[in-house]
Amino acid sequence: MADPARAAKMADRIKVIIAKTLERGLKDPRLGFVTITDVKVTGDLQHASIFYTVYGTDEERADSAIALKSATGMLRSEVGKNITARLTPSLEFIADAVPENAKHIEALLAEAASRDSEIGGLRSTAKYAGDEDPYVKPRVIADDED
Repeated sequence: MADPARAAKMADRIKVIIAKTLERGLKDPRLGFVTITDVKVTGDLQHASIFYTVYGTDEERADSAIALKSATGMLRSEVGKNITARLTPSLEFIADAVPENAKHIEALLAEAASRDSEIGGLRSTAKYAGDEDPYVKPRVIADDED
């Protein structure tokens, strides 16, 4: 088992290598505007999961996934040339759901804000169900002047 710090360093290095190779070296017309978001390397340094996002339509995302799958061998050889490891890890490209999750979270936040404003409107016209101050106050015993 490799050191987790070494796996993290290798993941960062693979991220940079893949991003640079996609920027300048891949000439596939199906490839859209791809951003490498994260890379996870297993503890034994044998497998790398590369998370990516594609800016565009669903069709462009599907085409980019096909282009990345077909270029996996070339990208793996580039990684092998540029890292200092005995074995080159296998690469797996996984579409990252960050944009979809962000849209969902924004929708939830907008709904929470609208509910808060609705409750604020109800609060301004609300009245107490019983006494305004329901807590029992201690009796004040008057000093008897004898």
